[in-house]
Amino acid sequence: MIDRAALLRLLEESGALKRGHFLLSSGLHSSAYVQCALLLEDPHRARRIGEELAALLEPLAPQSVLSPALGGLIIGHETAAALGVPFRFTERTDGQMGLRRGFSLTTGERIVIVEDVVTTGRSSGEAAAVARDQGAELLAVGAILDRTASRGELSVPLVALMQLDLPAFPAAECPLCEQGDEPEKPGSRSRPGSS
Repeated sequence: MIDRAALLRLLEESGALKRGHFLLSSGLHSSAYVQCALLLEDPHRARRIGEELAALLEPLAPQSVLSPALGGLIIGHETAAALGVPFRFTERTDGQMGLRRGFSLTTGERIVIVEDVVTTGRSSGEAAAVARDQGAELLAVGAILDRTASRGELSVPLVALMQLDLPAFPAAECPLCEQGDEPEKPGSRSRPGSS
């Protein structure tokens, strides 16, 4: 099993862990940002991380993995492959999360949601709502990194390879903003709270 030090080293070596002043997709500001796409761009590393996460989720006996696009796609697929179960993903259309591309879930299907990083739990919560609307049974949310610092609002357990407590602040309370530093806006959402 990968330990915290080894995962932190992989994050740093891959350039996935960045330091500076960032506007997160949640709207919060932070002095650190994790871009797991850089961690997962190497297929061997992505497979290894997926296997590690699958080992944590396997005792729950999921029948499939569901991930919110875009951040959860690679790790969700690799985790599903390691579990030997189907993989599906949700995506936004006109601001609403849903299943497309012919994907569906069955009533009572035991699923886990897999993401790269969980900060507020918003994307996971939206994917969970889609799963519940389809009648699936949500067992847990799995992630490479838990950045919630117990702030998340998930209704099921969050199972992560590592908890990474990187302070995040509302813009009005950001110490870096108070120093006059402008945040960089990384990530996949076009603005906080949107797609």
